[in-house]
Amino acid sequence: MSTRYDVTADADLDPGLTAATTAVRAGELVVLPTDTVYGLGADAFDSAAVARLLAAKGRGREMPPPVLIGSPGTLDALATGLPEWARVLVEQFWPGPLTIVVRHQPSLQWDLGETRGTVAVRMPHHQVALELLARTGPLAVSSANITGRPAAADADEAAEMLGSEVSVILDGGPSAGDQPSTIVDCTGDQPRVLRIGAIGPEELRTVLATLDIALADDTDEGPGEGPDEGPDEGTGEGTDARA
Repeated sequence: MSTRYDVTADADLDPGLTAATTAVRAGELVVLPTDTVYGLGADAFDSAAVARLLAAKGRGREMPPPVLIGSPGTLDALATGLPEWARVLVEQFWPGPLTIVVRHQPSLQWDLGETRGTVAVRMPHHQVALELLARTGPLAVSSANITGRPAAADADEAAEMLGSEVSVILDGGPSAGDQPSTIVDCTGDQPRVLRIGAIGPEELRTVLATLDIALADDTDEGPGEGPDEGPDEGTGEGTDARA
């Protein structure tokens, strides 16, 4: 059974963050609010915890979770071969609803699933999430839902679906946004949009135009996919970057 903390209240914020940090370090799962929807989180470097996260959602290794980080500086510790235009996108849209798919450092001791050498990374624009990440380091975070059901928009929905699988629920109130993050593949010569979410293609083009960089021609400008039915993200197929 999970313990729930109302992190909108000052009295519960530090105890909740402490409990969630302890749980993550013990290889357990936690629910946390983000600037999109609620997320189900685990230590990104604990392969057993990541496996528990996937099992709790009812999904396999072919759908590896993205990784949330607490500062842009962490990106270079996780990614290799990052193009300059990707850094410009990060400077413009982080923290915020932009997920970038990058090639991960080959020296990293982690197992997120069948990533094919890539990882989806995001820095959320949510103070509670950022404070937790500052304590835990990178977290593997997928949307807080059972596969096939809508992502949790509040702690009640997360508890109903996942309460028996997690140790701590950080209740930050209703989600601030209902759109997923926009996903951009940064592993090729040009940026390629894999999913349109809260950041539209014109916003991306405006930033990239300052570098004379265009979006790849096969950009999909259709609406964002559902929480667990998103497109393949780079060579790491099927990453769920809803949270």
